[in-house]
Amino acid sequence: MSIAPIICIDGPSGSGKGTISRAVARALGWHFLDSGALYRAVGVAALSGGYPLDDEPSLAKLALHADIEFEDRIDREPHVWLGDDDISEMIRTEEAGQAASKVAALPAVRAALLQKQRNFAQPPGLVADGRDMGTVVFPHAELKVFLTASAEERARRRHKQLSEKGIEAILPALLREIEERDLRDRTRAVAPLVPANDARIIDSTSQSIDVVVATVLDWAHAL
Repeated sequence: MSIAPIICIDGPSGSGKGTISRAVARALGWHFLDSGALYRAVGVAALSGGYPLDDEPSLAKLALHADIEFEDRIDREPHVWLGDDDISEMIRTEEAGQAASKVAALPAVRAALLQKQRNFAQPPGLVADGRDMGTVVFPHAELKVFLTASAEERARRRHKQLSEKGIEAILPALLREIEERDLRDRTRAVAPLVPANDARIIDSTSQSIDVVVATVLDWAHAL
């Protein structure tokens, strides 16, 4: 059992779970865990070090010993360092996302990062964003939410996000990448992307951020 209350918000890429989780954490004054950023950091470390993304033993050692540091910032993307290098922007690239999805499918890598994630559970509470927060990392969480949206809507959101950053992207290619990542996440042998048995499911396809945040906060206050 955790020493602090925990809210888990899981879901596929582009479902809005990061934005929602930060907003909920900010409203409650709790800590925030972006578990995807942790896997992306390992992906960047693997790419930088020239590791094959299917070399499970080497990647597990890398995940366990890599000098990855996070600055917990619930109002924006976490600031991330790999050793002395600031990789905050690098982890948000499509290349890093694809690498993260591949290394996250390796059981030994997930095992290496498990305790790192659980260490984020500190008073007054934690909002944890990821794909297996409610099923594996924090199975005893007080509230579990599974946030989803159609693949087409998630691709549109990602396209808009990249465009606002001045990054060119092709919508059909983004859709294809999202569908491929969904399949990889759902079918991996360990911690597949599925709702926890006691999760509350929200389809955000046609809902605003404010509406989803309000729903989650209502559930949190009712605990």
